[in-house]
Amino acid sequence: MLIDPSRGESAHAPLQSRRGALGTIGAGALALLATTSTSSAFFSRKPKISILTPSAPVDFSELPQDWVAHQGSELKAYAEFLASLRLQKLTPRQVIASHAKQRGSVWNSLPPRNMWRQMAPTLRVIDRVSIQLGRPVKEIVSAYRAPAYNARCPGAKSGSYHQANVAVDVQFDVSPVTVAQTARSLRSSGVFRGGVGRYPTFTHIDTRGQNVDW
Repeated sequence: MLIDPSRGESAHAPLQSRRGALGTIGAGALALLATTSTSSAFFSRKPKISILTPSAPVDFSELPQDWVAHQGSELKAYAEFLASLRLQKLTPRQVIASHAKQRGSVWNSLPPRNMWRQMAPTLRVIDRVSIQLGRPVKEIVSAYRAPAYNARCPGAKSGSYHQANVAVDVQFDVSPVTVAQTARSLRSSGVFRGGVGRYPTFTHIDTRGQNVDW
């Protein structure tokens, strides 16, 4: 109970009454604080957004939620397509996360539906590289790039194979030199025909149809 001077309560009120009032205030404040803290923790939690695919749920809660919402029903369809490839070492979420990126004010997007299958051979090569290395894929740095987004990427060419949805920049927890050597070894054994490029922090692999190294 709060002591209100305007109600004429005496300054000489019994000490016990004052202590009781202070005790009541303290308990109420603690209860309010606990309630507020619990509410704050609840509202600050990220919503868990998952999409069910035939193989397993794909968790998108760590991706930009405006981007996820903008993709609409295409996101579920694309996740199902990636799951249908039955890759052993590469998840649909890793591929999709590479599309949910921004350069300046320009966001990347999912590839157009008529280009989805063009990425399948390259993803299978990445899967084979991972198996050969005995290491999981750390990150797909870049896969499909929408033309407007590609134009904002430093060093990207206007005819980049990323725009054709056949190229992937990938990171493993090993040197890009080792990754490039492994990819070229698989290429030499006839697994694919395409480009292998080595960069300081990642390796480029594509299935353009002719062998190129850099």
